[in-house]
Amino acid sequence: MIDEGRALFLQIAESIEDAIIDGSLAEDSQAPSTNELAAFYRINPATAAKGIAMLTDKGVLYKRRGIGMFVAPGARDVLRGERRAAFVDRYLVPLVAEARTLGLSTDDLTALLREQVEASTIRPEGAPR
Repeated sequence: MIDEGRALFLQIAESIEDAIIDGSLAEDSQAPSTNELAAFYRINPATAAKGIAMLTDKGVLYKRRGIGMFVAPGARDVLRGERRAAFVDRYLVPLVAEARTLGLSTDDLTALLREQVEASTIRPEGAPR
């Protein structure tokens, strides 16, 4: 999981965010401790703590004194909203700009997108496309 080109604390935070988004870390459930993260990823606990602090600052995690860190209510929706906005900026804005350059209409773009979604959908053997 460790990507040498990105800050470790960001990767830790993103890993926890992924677990919240996919539901494997539910709202109000206890998040891994900094020591658990440090041991798992073989990193300095201060680095793990920085990733946890980032999520706490965003309101995704909260602390229960003497118990640990927990996933905040509504955290999944907050994170999905952030990821959706990033998806639009990273992929859709350039896609629409290129479509305009190519003279594609909204209907053309929708049809191309639909084709790609259908082509990438895994179907059982022998099932019609």
